[in-house]
Amino acid sequence: MSRILNDLGGTFLDVVVADVSAHEQVGAVVVHDHGQNHTLLPKALVLGIGVYGASGIAELLRVLGTQSAAALIVRAPVDREPEVLNAARDAGVALLALAENADWLQLADMLRTIVAQDDVGDEVTSTLGGVAAGDLFALANAVAALIDAPVTIEDRRYRVLAFSGRQDEADAARIRTILDRQVPEVYLREDEDRGVFKALYQTEEPLYIEASKISENEIPRLAIAVRAGDEILGSIWAAVTGPPSTERSQALADAAKLVALHLLRRRAGADVDHRLRSDLVATALEGGPKAAHALGRLGLLGKTVNVVAMDIVDHGDGQTDPSRQARERQQLADAFAMHLTSVAPRSATALLGDVSYGLVSLTGDADQNEQRAKRLAADFLKRTGTRVPAVIGIGTAISDPIRLNESRTRADRALRVLRTRGTAGTAATMSEVHIDALVLELQDLSLARHDPVTGPLSLILEYDERRNGSLLATLKCWLNAFGDIHAAAASAGVHHNTFRYRLKRLSEVGKIDLENPDERFALMLQMRLMNPAVE
Repeated sequence: MSRILNDLGGTFLDVVVADVSAHEQVGAVVVHDHGQNHTLLPKALVLGIGVYGASGIAELLRVLGTQSAAALIVRAPVDREPEVLNAARDAGVALLALAENADWLQLADMLRTIVAQDDVGDEVTSTLGGVAAGDLFALANAVAALIDAPVTIEDRRYRVLAFSGRQDEADAARIRTILDRQVPEVYLREDEDRGVFKALYQTEEPLYIEASKISENEIPRLAIAVRAGDEILGSIWAAVTGPPSTERSQALADAAKLVALHLLRRRAGADVDHRLRSDLVATALEGGPKAAHALGRLGLLGKTVNVVAMDIVDHGDGQTDPSRQARERQQLADAFAMHLTSVAPRSATALLGDVSYGLVSLTGDADQNEQRAKRLAADFLKRTGTRVPAVIGIGTAISDPIRLNESRTRADRALRVLRTRGTAGTAATMSEVHIDALVLELQDLSLARHDPVTGPLSLILEYDERRNGSLLATLKCWLNAFGDIHAAAASAGVHHNTFRYRLKRLSEVGKIDLENPDERFALMLQMRLMNPAVE
């Protein structure tokens, strides 16, 4: 907890009540769900999204105290009434306030970076330059102490990877950058116009940059590109009060080399961890004896698990660039992983082929879990919008690892229906789409056997092709209207007497007894399976 307060305090988080010594370790980061009773992991850090008012905060604190939670974070401003303060102290739960302009998902991302729960890796932590490998927040603080200025470490797209303390010594632009986890566009354009980026990437020395003119009270920057050979990994930006001394510039140049090692190690570790988790998720999805071991490595053994499956659907804009789709799938998979672990901390995800699979652990009975998993999926699709249109199939809840493949099968079948429909932004369970799933599987069987169109339907198709007729469309309208002549005629756009004549001709050409329910059912099924074009 002290580490979290040191790294995020003052910019993202304010302390309302905190006994730091009482919580030396922090466990999972959990999003509070108003509609569910959580069974939390020990020392959980709970994000109280939508929790407001003294009574609501106090009530939640008392509940969290019974589950040994480490802390509750709520949106500022917080009512500092005795009821709230006493509830936090009595529960032994730290109460923190998130800055009004900060984003919850960004906070969750940073907290997980700091907590750094390594569910599948080894227990050995190496150091680089006296700082744990890949620990960018600790590294940012070390660099800040070295050059005596608050710093940010940013990637090639000027997204903030980590920042040091003492940001109150900087300016409004720095605070906005940290809250957004991204340098604002207006400052990027200004630096581009001033030639800052070109100069930054052309030199291996620190670059002194005059203060921005966009707003008042801005201060200069001292920046340096972080390199690994010819590759630019990112940059370090220090908020300074004036031109640096030679010693200060040299210290930043030396620090950049160390940051490069950490970024490389972090990238390599992320790649290894990503591959390992993907392998474990794939093994678990197969079910059988090996699934239990994989779930154990993922921290899901003994849990009830729902499999969810996500894929993108055609944009409908004619652009089917494979590289573009691959990037979109990976970005969506990363966002999906963050979303699931925010609301169900023990979830595990992997992009396997074109499909992103999630193993979601929830409490409650099977039916409740299936619907809760659907709500989580629907919330994600609502947040991501239609820029990368996606659909999600929901599997059933399984407690036996050997049978986990059954949940995957149901998720895959539901996903296939949604992809076929092409309705982006939808999530569905197998029970909600089982009729369409059955039809698709019967179509597969028919195609595999190369079944031709036979019987009355073949006679009707032949007649329409030879006479440029509309008997097939007539049949479809009549079947869809359940034999209601007036409704069917309206659907076909003709007078009901005209429709009756066409129906009679249809019966003669196809040699069909339209009063026979078995023949009607056979025609309906055959039309769905063969899917003949109907103008």
